[in-house]
Order: sequence, then C-alpha cells, then structure tokens
Amino acid sequence: MQTETGTGVTDSLAVTKKMEGLPEDAAKEKEGAREDAGADAPLGLLWSPSGMGIPGTLPGTWAGRQEVAGLRTALGEDTTGTPHTEGAGPPGPPPGLPEPKGAISRPCLGPSHWEQETQQRSREDDQRDGSASLVWAATPGMLFQKDEQSSLHPLSLSWVLGYNSSLAVHSLMDGEDRVLLYVSSHTVVIHDVLGNRQYHLQGHTNIISCLSVSEDRRWVATADRGPDALIIVWDSFSRIPVHTIFESHPEDGVSAIALSQDAKYLATISAGTVQRVCVWKWTLPTEKPACSTELRPEFGYQDYIIFNPQNPYEFISNSKTQGDAGLQYSAPLLSSQTFNSVVGRFSQSVFHFNNSQALTGTSAGKLVVWDVACPRTPSEELRAKPHSVKATKLVPMQKDSLTVLMAFESCIVTGDVKGQVKFYDGHLHLLTCYSHSKVGPIQSISFSKTPPDPAGASPACSTSCTASSQPFVARNFILSTSDATVLHVATDRTNFEKVLEEAKQAVTAIASHPRQTLVAVGSHCGLLKVWDYRQTKYLVSRIFTQAGIQCLSYDPEGYFLAAGFTDGSVYILDAISLQSSCKEFKFSHGPVTHISFSHDSEYLATADEKYSVIVYKRALQNGSRCWEHLAGLHSHYKPIRSILFGVQLDSNEPRLLSLGEDRQLVEYDLNSSSKDHLVVLHRDRVEQVAVPLCLAWYPQLSTESFILTANNHYKMKLYNTTTKMCRKTLLGPTYGSPLEKIQILPATNTTDPQKHYLVYITKDKVGLQILPVDGNPHKSSAFVCHPDGVSDLASSYDGRYIFTVGGKDCTVMKWEVDLNALDAAASLGGEDLIPFYNLLDGGREGEFFRELEDYFYYAQLRSHGIDTLETRQVSTHIPLEEIPSVMRAMGFYPSEEKIEEMINEVKFSKYVDTGEQVTKINLGDFIKLYINHRPAFGLSMKNIQAAFQVLGYDNENGDKVIDRGDLLLLLQRRGEHMTEDELAECLTALLGRRPGGGGSERDTYDPSGAAALTEEEIPEEITAEIFAADILGLPTAEPEKKNRKKR
Repeated sequence: MQTETGTGVTDSLAVTKKMEGLPEDAAKEKEGAREDAGADAPLGLLWSPSGMGIPGTLPGTWAGRQEVAGLRTALGEDTTGTPHTEGAGPPGPPPGLPEPKGAISRPCLGPSHWEQETQQRSREDDQRDGSASLVWAATPGMLFQKDEQSSLHPLSLSWVLGYNSSLAVHSLMDGEDRVLLYVSSHTVVIHDVLGNRQYHLQGHTNIISCLSVSEDRRWVATADRGPDALIIVWDSFSRIPVHTIFESHPEDGVSAIALSQDAKYLATISAGTVQRVCVWKWTLPTEKPACSTELRPEFGYQDYIIFNPQNPYEFISNSKTQGDAGLQYSAPLLSSQTFNSVVGRFSQSVFHFNNSQALTGTSAGKLVVWDVACPRTPSEELRAKPHSVKATKLVPMQKDSLTVLMAFESCIVTGDVKGQVKFYDGHLHLLTCYSHSKVGPIQSISFSKTPPDPAGASPACSTSCTASSQPFVARNFILSTSDATVLHVATDRTNFEKVLEEAKQAVTAIASHPRQTLVAVGSHCGLLKVWDYRQTKYLVSRIFTQAGIQCLSYDPEGYFLAAGFTDGSVYILDAISLQSSCKEFKFSHGPVTHISFSHDSEYLATADEKYSVIVYKRALQNGSRCWEHLAGLHSHYKPIRSILFGVQLDSNEPRLLSLGEDRQLVEYDLNSSSKDHLVVLHRDRVEQVAVPLCLAWYPQLSTESFILTANNHYKMKLYNTTTKMCRKTLLGPTYGSPLEKIQILPATNTTDPQKHYLVYITKDKVGLQILPVDGNPHKSSAFVCHPDGVSDLASSYDGRYIFTVGGKDCTVMKWEVDLNALDAAASLGGEDLIPFYNLLDGGREGEFFRELEDYFYYAQLRSHGIDTLETRQVSTHIPLEEIPSVMRAMGFYPSEEKIEEMINEVKFSKYVDTGEQVTKINLGDFIKLYINHRPAFGLSMKNIQAAFQVLGYDNENGDKVIDRGDLLLLLQRRGEHMTEDELAECLTALLGRRPGGGGSERDTYDPSGAAALTEEEIPEEITAEIFAADILGLPTAEPEKKNRKKR
C-alpha cells in the first residue's frame, strides 16, 4: 500500500450501532418497517435480540432436531432461545462446548410455543436414543482424529496449492497441531501443517470474496460475489455447513463480512454500486436480515467491517478513502485540513478496548482516533439515539504505511508494508516489535488461541514500555503477506518460520511427469515449482525474473521440461534440477501459448499469440545432443487453440498438427522441412460455422483411426486421421460453457484395454467423459474447479489424479479420480435409447416423439410415392435421402454441408469393417442422429437479434431493421449460395402459401407469383421479431408480439 502524499483528501468513518433495549411498544411499531429502511427513508431503531432462534431450514448435513440445541448451546445459549448474558456490557468469552445432556432450563423472557415444543422434542430424542448430532458432539481437533471418508463422486478434491493472498489467514490451532484456515478460490481450506493434511469446505460456486472467524475459532462465515451468491456459516470442528443464506445481496454479492464476538450476529456489506449493510441473526429460520440499510455513494466503497468485541450491538467499517454508514450511523468527515497533516488512505479500523474510541490505520503511517461526542450510558433513552462521532487525534506512528490494525487483549497491534508487527498499549506507547528482513507487506495477523507460559518468556519481550511491572508476553501468531507468504512467529524466541510460499501472480501452466509422481507448476511471477503429489510436498523450485511462465511440457521420457514464457522465450530444462540444458530460444514475437514434445523427443513445437507455429529439433553438436531451432510459420490468421504431435500410421515418424479459431486444421511435413522452412502437408477446414476449440487423438476403439475435436457449439467431432473427413458429430458435455481443453486419461484398467476416458475443462469446470463418445449425457460428469476460469489441466501418468490451474485465482487443485462412480452414474441413466428418449421434449411418451414417429413413417410412404396403388413393403427404415426432410419437419434446418455430413456419417458407418455402404436408417439411429446434430440449446431469439445488430440499421423508431431487398440478397449471396428459385420456394413454404396451387409433393412447386407473394407478405423493413415470428414461424414472447402489432 502506497503512502498518500496529496492534500485535500476527504476521509471519514462511520460507527454503526444497533439498539440495545428498545421498549416493547417501539419494537412492535418498528418491526413492520425495518426491512424497507433505506437511504431515503427514516432509519428504524433496532432492538437487542432476546435470544437466538432455532434453525428451521438448515442444510441437509444436519442430522435432526438435536443439532438445534447443540448449535445454540455451543453459541452460549440455553435451548429455550435466551442468551446466557442479557443486557448491555461486555459479554464473556463463548463457553466451551458442553456435553449433550439435554436442554438447559433457566428463567428467561419467555420462549415461544414453537421453541418450547422443539426443546421438549429434543429432550425426548436424547432420552430415546442417547445420541447427539455431529454439531453438538464436535470438539476441537475432532476433524483430524477421524479417517477421511471415500467420495462417491467421479472427481473429488484431494489437495489445494495456493491461496487468496488478499484475504486473511487464520490460526485455528497452535502448538502440537498447527492448523491454518484460508481461502483458495471458491474453497475454504483447513490445513494441518505439521500433519500434512487438508480438509476442504466446499459449497460456493463463485470466488469467495470475504470471510470471518469467530473468537473461539469454531464458526467460519464466508461469502462470495457473482451470480447466485451465497453466505455460508460453517462449523470448523466438524466441517458441517450449519446455515446457508441465499440471495442475501442478489445484485453483486458480498464485499465484507463480520461475526460478532459472541458469534450470534453476522454483518455484511454488499458489493454493488449502491451498497447495502445487513445484520443477520444467522440461527433464525429466515432468509431475511434482521435489519438493513443502503449506504450513500459519498461514503465510498466499503470493503472492511468489524464488530466491537466488547459490545455485539456495534460495528465499524471503512473504505479506502471514505467512511461507512449503516443502520444507525455517524459518518464524521476528515480531511488533510482537519489536523493540517496528510491523512492518507484508510486501511483497517478497530474499536479501542476502552469502549469509548475507535481507531483507523492509514497509508501515511498514522492512526486516526475517533471519539464518541456524547458519553455512553446504559439508559434506554440515550441508547435509542444515533452516535455522534468525530476525529479527535491524528497520531503519527511511523513513516511506513499501516496495512493491518487489531485490538488484541490489552494491546493495539499494527502491521505495515515493511513486514513489521508492533504492539502498543492503550495509550499507543510501543511495547515491542517483531520484524524480519524477508517479510513482505503484511495482509493479516492471527493469534494463537493459547498464550505461552509467562515463565518461559524470553528477554526479547519488552518490559520497559509497559505501565505495569508484569512482563509483556505476546501469543504466537500467524502472518500472511500480500506476496502470498505465510509465516509462523514464535514470540518466546522471536522465530519467523515460513509455513507457505505460493505464487503471487496468475498460475497458468501445469505439466505432469510421464513416469513419476511429479507435477510442475508455473506462474506469471516467474516461479516454477516441482511438487511430489503423492507425498504432497515441494521438491525444487526456480524463479525466472525476466518474464512469466505461460505453458509447460515434459518430454515423453521425463528427462526434459520445456517452458514457454510471456516474452516469447523458450527454456528447455533438466526435469529434476530445473537447470537449463541449453541456451534459451526466442523466436516467438508474442507470448508462447502452447508447447509440446514429439513421442520420440526429437522435436519440440510451440504456438504463440501471433498465430505462429515454431519447431525445434534435437541435433548432435560437438559429440553431445542439444536442441536447435528448425523453422517457424505464420500458419493461422486467428488464435491457435491446440498443437498436437502424433505418430504416422505406416511408420514411427512423428506428425504435427495445429488447430486454430480460423477453423483450419494444419498438418506439417516434418521430414521435408529444413532450416527456416516449415512445410505444410495438408490444410483442411473442419467447421462451417462453429469455432473449434481443442484437439486430441482418439483412442483406437475400432479399425478406423480418428482425431477428436470439440467446438463452441457443444459438439464433438471425429475426423478420419488420413482423409480429415468428418465421420461423426456428437453432442458433447453441456455444463454452461464449451470444452476448452481435452485429454485422453491414461489407461488404468488393465483388465479391459478397450475402456477409455476423456478428461476435459470448460470455462470453470473439470470433468470426465466415458469413451466412446455417443451423445449420452449420463456418460459425463463435471465439477466447478475455478469459477474465474481454468487455465490448464494435466493428468497423472497412472490416471489416478487430475490437476487444474486457475489463472487469476493463483491456485492448483488436485482431483482424485473414481471411475467406478462415473460408470455407476452412466448405468443409472439407462441403456440403449433410454438416455436419448429423455433428451426429447416430453420423453418417450411425449407428443414430440409421437410426432417424430408420424413424420418418420410418412417419409416411408413418401419414398414409395404418395399416390401409388401398389402393395407397399412395410419397413422400419427410411432411405438416407429422406433424412433432411424429417429433420426439417422436426424444426431443425441444417445447411447443405451439414446434410452431407449427416448422410455420410450413416453411409460410411460400416464401410471400414464390411466394405459396404449403408443406404437406410431406422428410427432409433435417426433419433441419435437428430439429437447429436441439432443445436444443443435450440435457436434463441438472442442469436437472431445479434445478427440483426450486425447486419441491420436503425430506422425512425430506433429499431434495428434490414431492408427486404437487402435481406433477399444476403440470403442468396452469403453463406451457402441459393438461387432465386430456391429462395422463392423456401419463402412460399415458410409463409404457408403455394401460388401455383401445388399439392403435397415438393416437385409440384410452381414459382409463378412468388415475387408478388413476397412483396405482399414481407414488409419493406424487417425486424428480428418479424423475421422470427412472421417468416420463420418461431414462437416469440408476448411483449415482442405486441410490439410487432404496433408497427
């Protein structure tokens, strides 16, 4: 954090207060209006909660009614719903978890009938079976005393490398069990450092944006940003999500979160442009906050919030340059002119433990002291009034920027950009300082739960600066820095021990060793690490300072590791020591995006962002083997998606292919290539409309050899490796985004060599697919791995693990593979045609299927002639020539090229095995053909509107329209060309009129009068809605129909 040097910066801070004893009449009066409180409405006064409610709709991990009593008892309440400590005044620390002995009864304000009934049922349950819920019975350290249960999913998260260095790292346990809690992407990690174990709290589908841990380190509250944002409260003792809040801030999610000292209240600030502060009684069976209000934009973007540890009815928050507002708030102004001194930007705020002041750290190394203008009294009359707060002091603490500010026990603790941790007394007198030359800017400080033995305090502990005669002894603590390093500090000997050191920039590259349990990980900060994934420990690392690592690849023998960099350079390293085996190459003019070795390790190929493919070759120089540049070629005019080495079918020579977004599949002739001349053997266009995204060699599951591709229309295609002819089109996995990369999982099943699996990544998921691909959706499974985007994937040499890297989230995830679970899921989906029937609208018994049957059998009649009186041959097949007609009758309008692909797919399906062509197709195969070739999500109105945005112009009403004449010309000249007669025939059929008065046969069409019909039925200016509804005959939404009628 940089020090603010400018002047005139307005800084302010707000203290938010919840009322602590609103009279009963006022409470009733305000209850109905509290949810509507906002910036423009009078702020409702809030009351002190009389007790914790009982969760009524908690996640399915709760075992029964007993969890309610267990949770509330663990939070320090009796099971009637009344806190043990009532009224104002600092509450004591949360009590330890009691043994499950039934409900505790004591005088209170009177529980509701529902609470009494639940209490009684809880007693009865306890008496009946003597068991206790997982939450009730959970104890500290219990997590590490039980064996990890095997997962029932095809992929289960096994280990996470890296963490979100912008969020705090918390110390859950210290001493013999050193346990940390931190956030990695969308997962909370509980890491037993000494035991080398991890446990994961999974539930978020977006990147976790903030977290808070209760004082006793048991309850963990997390929240995220993005679509379907969640707030989840976890029990860290048992890993159980005890409560989930949906749609808390539906606009943009949550930017800050805090748990009160007694863990009974949860405060959140939304991440939207207009921020909202909410306070939740998170154990109540409700999805609505107890109170909320909107913040005025002039307070700045609030990104930090904390409760008063001595008063759970107050909290404080700040932005970088402005203060917070809240339910009942004060936002005192502060500028450089207030004290005639530079204030700087705010970092964090905290309540002073004297309960009458608040402090804010700044980037100028100063502390702002805020005082309450009117003294606090326990009277209800004064408690009902808003705070009046003003800045009374600006205390210069140091020159370096303050990044962390805490009030811990009887000390004020600061952390700064130089890695120093300083302890002050209540009068801001320095007590002691901990620093290390290799510690970066401090992001968070978390103290051990148990203090060290004062008798063992070292002389390093300061005694001269304390007001009392007792020596100052600090607890051990965990430091996390903004450069992704975590350290453990033992205060009795001032020992800094590095616990974690992870990548501080995007992690974009990963490669798995072909013969050992090693995986190499590279990041944009230049850090290259090799990790033993079986022992879960790092082995060796190297830092490259000149550029970031973009891609990695081991050679098939495992001797070399090649790395491509963001500056276009290529390094070939020793796979074990990471030392360079030859000089660096720099022939790319842009970042290297792909890198790969040939099967015999004789060639190395790279692709870069400048659409070039460059090949390197091993050569003999001075009696030793080394690498040299062979040639390069600007072979694509759009981004290259894949480069792939293979083996020639008739020899052991390598072959090289590249696939680009320009829809070109390019094969290179390596044998004919020479120095600075890379020869192209074939160049084939593999798609007509869709964009190919990835490429892989298909396993030899039949006599014919294939190349497998996946495109952005959720289709997978098989191409003959020799002719490049499209042999099959299949529906791929449809999990929100197309497949970005695919790999064949190394075979692990020695009993069945024909059993193969495909591993893939989409934009944010990793998944498995059973081969052969046939369009059956039950043969695929996917899981969210990196919500902000997956950069790369790799699989272990034995196929037991899959690794994904998340780019900007700086994490690597190791997934354990369970193929039996995937096979079981596929079996449960049904066999033969059952999965495909379910993909039809209405299924096997639906109207759509009956209509398809009718069209299929009508096509049989049509193939024999409608008007014939001869005896018909009953058949279950139709000729291949009838496929287009039935497809169009079902609402799928393929192009001529697509029709040719469909017919050829059926015609040559048995040619390699029998040498004969297929001339007809049955209903079952037709259904598969239809499902695999039709658009995965149909034709949407958005697609048509997008086309009109590109092709149209704005008319007088501001609508995007296309002139009728221009549309007819576009249909004839763009895409697949149509003759005027073909266009006229299509339009008359679509408009439901046949000017020639023809019958049902296509060859009876008479083009006379088509032009007049076109002018009559089609307006001069055509909108997207008119084109969809009136010309194509597609259903449109009611508002669109109304708009059309107005025109």
